[in-house]
Amino acid sequence: MTGFVTLEGVRKVWSPAVAVGPLGFAVARGETLALLGPSGSGKTTVLRLLAGFEAPDAGRILVAGDDVTAVPPARRRFGMVFQHYALFPHLDVGENVAFGLRGPRAAVARKVAEVLALVDLAGFERRRVHELSGGQQQRVALARALAPEPRVLLLDEPLSNLDPALRERTRRELRALIRRIGITTVFVTHEQEEAFDLGDRVAVLHEGRLEQVGTAEELYERPANLFVATFVGRANVVRGPTARALGAGEGQVAVIRPERLRFAPAGVPAVVRERRYAGAAAFYQVETAGGDRLEVLAAPDAARVGASVHVAAERVLTFAEERA
Repeated sequence: MTGFVTLEGVRKVWSPAVAVGPLGFAVARGETLALLGPSGSGKTTVLRLLAGFEAPDAGRILVAGDDVTAVPPARRRFGMVFQHYALFPHLDVGENVAFGLRGPRAAVARKVAEVLALVDLAGFERRRVHELSGGQQQRVALARALAPEPRVLLLDEPLSNLDPALRERTRRELRALIRRIGITTVFVTHEQEEAFDLGDRVAVLHEGRLEQVGTAEELYERPANLFVATFVGRANVVRGPTARALGAGEGQVAVIRPERLRFAPAGVPAVVRERRYAGAAAFYQVETAGGDRLEVLAAPDAARVGASVHVAAERVLTFAEERA
């Protein structure tokens, strides 16, 4: 892949025990890359390094082949949407979007109207910020970031302040908008569904390290290591005799997705301890004779609580046992 935005060996050291990197990955022109990971994994640090708010201790950041590592934020032509939007409550919507624009008043007004129409807020110029819903405030922040015509759009947990129902709708709108504009985008999230839905590819970070970069399907079906396998999607992690009975080798950890386990005439003996109905299917918690707990996704009437069953695996991901 030809990178429009490229990180080459980028590293940021906060203390001997806390560091991010070295990181190396490329984002193609027009691609959306999600930075996914738990709290403290380094996602926001990577975004701040890209924006120029932090300076790396090693490595280079390239945009369209130009080294921007030492270029100040204002000259990088990156648009940034912060987690809490950072809208000015004393300014109306039009003034918020126009903040930072330079030029004749009429030209600025035209640009403001253009980007507000782009985010489906045409005619909102004179609205006050406190009169807007959370989703509308998010779109105003996005319009402000797009108004200077940035080369790259950076989003820091852009949907975290929205309630679940509004978040899903706004996510669809944001995805459609980014694809319509075709702007190269990097965004931070700790929500797997959000990363899978918005990102063309996903970069998984853990304790400052880049664990894997790939499409949602690649991360789910072909995880690079045990952390990615268990962080991305639901997963049963088993060791020892149960792992070997399900198909793992000696000294291997078995990771099995709930939908890859099934109730069968023969297999690992277990007892159904819990059942959670989920509409078209149900999640069953089963316990093996050795005390291992497994989650099985099956039909709602596949088994009853307390029943003795056998469990077999259709596909097992295996990893070497990690030593302390």
